[in-house]
Formats: sequence, structure tokens, C-alpha cells
Amino acid sequence: CFLYLVNYARMKPDLALQALPIIVEDLDDSNPLVRALALRTISYVHVREFVEATVPPLEQLLKDSDPYVRKTAAFCVAKLYDHDRHLVKRSDLIDRLNTMLKDENPTVVSSALASLVDIWERSETIKLTIDYASASKIVQILPDCSEWGQTYILEAIMNYVPQDTAEAALLAERISPRLSHTNSAVVLTCIRVILYLLNYISDQKVIASLCAKLSPPLVTLLSRGPEIQYLALRNALLILQRRPEVLRNDIRVFFCKYNDPIYVKVTKLELIFMLATENNIREVLTELREYATEIDVHFVRKAVRAIGKLAIKIEPAAKLCINTLLELVATKVSYIVQEATVVIRNIFRKYPNQYESIISTLCENLDSLDEPEAKAAMIWVIGQYADRIDNSDVLLDDFLYTFADEPVEVQLALLTATVKLFIQRPTKGQQLVPKVLKWATEETDNPDLRDRGYMYWRLLSSDPSAAKNIVMGEKPPITAESESSTL
Repeated sequence: CFLYLVNYARMKPDLALQALPIIVEDLDDSNPLVRALALRTISYVHVREFVEATVPPLEQLLKDSDPYVRKTAAFCVAKLYDHDRHLVKRSDLIDRLNTMLKDENPTVVSSALASLVDIWERSETIKLTIDYASASKIVQILPDCSEWGQTYILEAIMNYVPQDTAEAALLAERISPRLSHTNSAVVLTCIRVILYLLNYISDQKVIASLCAKLSPPLVTLLSRGPEIQYLALRNALLILQRRPEVLRNDIRVFFCKYNDPIYVKVTKLELIFMLATENNIREVLTELREYATEIDVHFVRKAVRAIGKLAIKIEPAAKLCINTLLELVATKVSYIVQEATVVIRNIFRKYPNQYESIISTLCENLDSLDEPEAKAAMIWVIGQYADRIDNSDVLLDDFLYTFADEPVEVQLALLTATVKLFIQRPTKGQQLVPKVLKWATEETDNPDLRDRGYMYWRLLSSDPSAAKNIVMGEKPPITAESESSTL
């Protein structure tokens, strides 16, 4: 009957009202299970009369002799707040919830905390503040709570602001046994709380000791199902941004397995990139080289891009990374060649005038480029090094055949590359430049392309030396983080 009411009361509120006296009567039943069920039902039904009828009995049931009823009553306050926050604020229900934090039953305390946190998150005026004495007391009951009760308590500790290093360190030490819990929610919430408390600890030895404790539980979560793995990996990514020392020596556990789902593989790839250093780069490149021969095209592309980004991130390993990329280009697989072309362009931008010897290898694979980003990358290389590529004008002319049909990013790249060719080799570029500038300014609908065409035209006609300084000027080298082609 109660379940029927919960489902249909909103559709037929008049009919539901007939059941209200019976539910109110059940709130005084001698059986605690019936009292709790009646309270749960009356607070679920979002009908005005039901909401108002809940408050008087709820105030009594918050002090009920049975802990199960008190636990249910604690959650009901949050439900009522969801239905009518002004009604709750006018009553003393929130004060009574605060009093319940001193209850002798751990489940009641954790339920009251969960309810308070929920109300606090949805209210602009109510703030949940926990002092050290309260934090210490609720941590004490952690082992006696259910797994979800432990999660509620750990979540609530995030509202506690330690006053000194000793308080934060002691609290972190006391909750650290939860890191070995079987429930992943408890483990991850505990990691989150410890990371939060680390902000208030100044003793480097304590920080190092706590960080050492955070790595094993994360690694253990990777032996669970793919969904839990993914959650652990996303958390690991966030932790690495703030505390890279936590997982510094665990790169091997993030290597992909053949049967990992694609979303797990891609996240592992991000972690491998973040954990790669000069010391482990050979091992990482061997692993990425394997990924680049996988079946999944999406994953292969990301692996190739990661190799290029590592060349930018770890300067001493750039040569190793480039050799690996050239091995992959030699496979002649079109999507690998295209992705490699894009990252090699970025490597040229990072290390100007260092690895130009590989341009000839790229030029051999022009025919396999059919994606806009790869085409734009190759055109940039031809334009930037037009004076070192013997037939740069012929190569550009081949690309220009389809200028009108290309996407805007390729058209912009062609326009700039043609101007660079003219500046570096005026005799070779003098026939191409007027043609491209005419297309860009007179035969296009794109305002960016047209504006850039006019700018180049005016620069070249009024001050060629200024044009050379602007177009071929020194550019700041890119970094792995700022480079736009992200993993």
C-alpha cells in the first residue's frame, strides 16, 4: 500500500489524502519497522498536506527509542527540506539534527551527518562547520558504521578546517585505515579527505608518509571491474596534477591490457604521459609503440600523439621519440602517417632547425594525407622550410588544385605557406601568391580567410621587409601543456 501511494499520490492527490490519517496513525505503531516505513512514505509524497503533516510527528521520531526509526527520521529532514525549505527553517528540525550528532548509535550519527551535508549543499544560508572535537568524535565511530555511513562521515570531514599541522596530521592518521576498505567509495572518499588535510600539514616527513599510503589503494582498485578502474584512473589523474609524488613509481600498473575497454585505455594513456620521465622513457616508448599497432583506430591515434607530445615534454628524449615516429610512418598506414605528421609539426615548432632531416620522409607520404589537420600540418612544414625543400613550389601547387574545396583550416595554412614561399624564394612563389591572394580575398565567404588575405596583400605590396619580419619572425617554442593538439 505504501509503495502504491508513493508512486501514484502525485497523480491523484485527492485520493491520496484519504490515506493520510492511516499513515499518521501508523507513526505511533508499536512496531519500529512500521513507524519507520510510515515516516518514509509520508515524507516521500510531495503533496502539500502530507508535507505539513510530517513535521509534528517527525520532531518526536527524531528522539525515538529505536535507532532505525531515528536514522529514518534524520533522512526525512533532508527530504522535507527538498519539498519545502521554508517550513524546515521555521521549525527546529535542523537544530535537532545537530543534536543527533551526539547520539550513541553510529548509524544514526552518520545518517544525521548525511542529511546535514545534503541540506548544506542546497542552502545559501545554512553552513556546516565542524570543530576538532566533533571531527574527532565522528572519526572514532567510523569502524562501527556501515560502508555508506563511513562515506557520509568522510564526506562531512571535508567541512572541517584544521587549526594547525598537528590536528590535520592526527586526523589523517586516524582515517587512513579506511584506505584498505573493500568498498571503493570509502577508499576514494578517504583519499580525497587525506589530500584535503595535506593542505594544512607543513611537516614534509608526515606529507611523504601519507602520500606513500595513497598509492597502494589506487593501484588495488585497478584490479576491479572496468567501471571502478575508470573511476580510480580519473581520480589518479586529478591527484597527479596536485601531488605527482603519489604515483611516481607506479607507471607499469597503468600499462594497458589487451581486453581493457577503450575508455580505460585512453585514461591510462593520459596517466602514462603524465608519469613519463627521462628515466622511464624507453620503457614508455616501447609500450606506446605497441599501442600504435592495435586494432582500435581511435586509440592508435592517441598513442601516436602521445609519442609526439613526449618529445615536446622531455627534451633529452626528443630524438628517441622522433625515431619511434619515423618507424611508425614507415608502416604506411594512412591514419598513423597523418597523426605522426601533426605531431612532427609540433616537434618542429618546439625544436626549430634541429630535426629538418626528416622532412624528406614526410614528403614521401603526401599522398596518404586526406584529413584537414594532417594536411594543414604538412602545408605548414612546406611553408616554414620552403627554402630547404627543393620542389616546395610544386608541392604547394599540388595542394592548391583543390583550394576551393578544402576546409578553412587547410585554406588558411595554404595562404600562409604560399606567402612564406614567396618571402623565402620570390622567383618560385611569384606566380602562386597573386593567385592565392585573389582566391582568399575575392572568392571566399569566410571572413577570417578574407581578412588574412587582405593583410598579407597589403603587407607584401607596401613593405616586403616588414612582411618578412612578421611572417618569418621568431616564435616562442610550444610546450606539451600549452600545445593545442591535446591527448
